[in-house]
Amino acid sequence: MAENDEACERPVPTSHKCTVAAAAKGGTDESPPSTTAPANGGAKKTHLYNPTSRPTYRPRLNYCCWTILIILILILLAAITGTVLYVLYRPHRPSFTLASFRIHRLNLTTSADSASSHLSTLFNLTISSKNPNAYLSFSYDPFTVSCVSSDGDVFLGNGTLPAFFSGSKSETTFRGVAVATSSDVDAETMNGLRPELKKKKGFLLKVEMDTRVMVKMGSLKSKKVGIRVTCDGIKGIVPKGKSPAVANVFGAKCGVDLRIKIWRWTF
Repeated sequence: MAENDEACERPVPTSHKCTVAAAAKGGTDESPPSTTAPANGGAKKTHLYNPTSRPTYRPRLNYCCWTILIILILILLAAITGTVLYVLYRPHRPSFTLASFRIHRLNLTTSADSASSHLSTLFNLTISSKNPNAYLSFSYDPFTVSCVSSDGDVFLGNGTLPAFFSGSKSETTFRGVAVATSSDVDAETMNGLRPELKKKKGFLLKVEMDTRVMVKMGSLKSKKVGIRVTCDGIKGIVPKGKSPAVANVFGAKCGVDLRIKIWRWTF
């Protein structure tokens, strides 16, 4: 024990006093952390933030924010303008009417050996188009007119309607629109059409008209879009003799399948 006391009394560096005593006593459970002097004369190394060590993105972020804000403002202005135009002009679709439907010829003949059948038709139509809008006008390309049976969608003939311009609050009527065909038909078509033609109360017909239309509103113009007009509910009969048969069109209704987009609204 004397030796240990003398060892502690020797002048040793402060950082080693307890270490020497602990080694003489056989060690302790906790040892104080050792310090090592820096090699550069004791100067401590500090870590300073260097603002130039990484690029800054604040200007670009601000630019993106302004761009997004401008786009949102433009979208809002476009929506407001479209709403105002819709309220002021109140756009409506054009309407079509099938005024008359005359059947001049409707013959379905079969050869003697029943190997082939022939269909010969001739129809005469009167069609009207009305534009109910006060500030919109429609420019139509030529129409393709087709006639089919409503029950079996059997093709009965086709024709054309000339291109025309429909101004605001105007009505255009076409008379003498010819729809006809002279073609061979297969056995399936013949078997589906013949029972319809023999009905005493008449058979149902359907007229389909396809074209492209452009809408103009002041200085604004739409792109040309496809349009289909379907007139259903026509009840026809087979003519007898040389006189044409007049189909019943009182229950016929013409629907317009049209999707036109001007500015921000569609009708």
